[in-house]
Amino acid sequence: MKNILRTTTFLAIIACWLWSTAFVGVKIGLEHHTPFQFAGIRFIISGVLIFLYFGKPRQYLLQLKQNLKFILLLSLIQIFAQYALFYSGINLLPSSLSAMIIGSQPLFIAMVAHFSFHNDRMTLRKTLSILIGVVGIAIITLGRTSVEMQGELEWLGICLLLINNIVSGYSNVLIAKNTSGISPVVLSSTSLIIGGLMLSVVSVPLEGIHLGPFPAEYWYALAWLSFLSAAAITIWYSLLKRPGIKVSILNVWKFLIPVLGAALSWLLLSNEKPDLISVLGMLVIALSLISLNYANRRDQQKQQTKKTE
Repeated sequence: MKNILRTTTFLAIIACWLWSTAFVGVKIGLEHHTPFQFAGIRFIISGVLIFLYFGKPRQYLLQLKQNLKFILLLSLIQIFAQYALFYSGINLLPSSLSAMIIGSQPLFIAMVAHFSFHNDRMTLRKTLSILIGVVGIAIITLGRTSVEMQGELEWLGICLLLINNIVSGYSNVLIAKNTSGISPVVLSSTSLIIGGLMLSVVSVPLEGIHLGPFPAEYWYALAWLSFLSAAAITIWYSLLKRPGIKVSILNVWKFLIPVLGAALSWLLLSNEKPDLISVLGMLVIALSLISLNYANRRDQQKQQTKKTE
């Protein structure tokens, strides 16, 4: 049982489940707070929670000092730039179109990995498997709401979200390539705190300062979002730094986020019920994951065979 809990597959599913619960919390938070400022506070709290969990201040500060340049770069790209692109994009687009573009993120990450690692190429089987997952995302999205383009600014929104997908791929590659020996716990904590501070500083001239008062539901949402960001990002960083992990294969598990989010809404919201099109989309995504994992195992077997010959 302990071995299963430590597997990449299990931990990736847990991280994706945590991320899938964020949508409701973000929606509640943004009813009472501005996007950049709310995100900044959330990420700072997440980083502090990880710091408290790490519990070794001297070692923490030593690793921060030794890896400051890398941490600042990751904070700028992974937290600040990615979040800024994300919110700027979705504010210009219908929610259905935003969900579909964001859901295609594993495809863009796989393309970035293709040009970054010699052992993570886009083979025909891998490409088809990822495209099947993108089709599944499209089926779920279009089954729930129609996509309608209403203005020229929406093209800007599409571009911003596509750039966000590429930036996400680049940040994943940065973490996977980093061999400095910094703990994933320290890396996630420091990047969240610094990235959160960047968002908070930028939010003041853009959004003003909002000090409340806030209702109880806001604080519940902020607490859960802070916890899930701390847990999910730390898990993901640790997986990216595992020996032999392929960035493209790992990120395909993110196809589960809309699936788990839909399932959660069916369980918790009285006005949300399963529908045939959404279930069909989920089955297509399941096919994508099965196909990709099968292809990955075959590649690993071929590599082992070559080594023994």
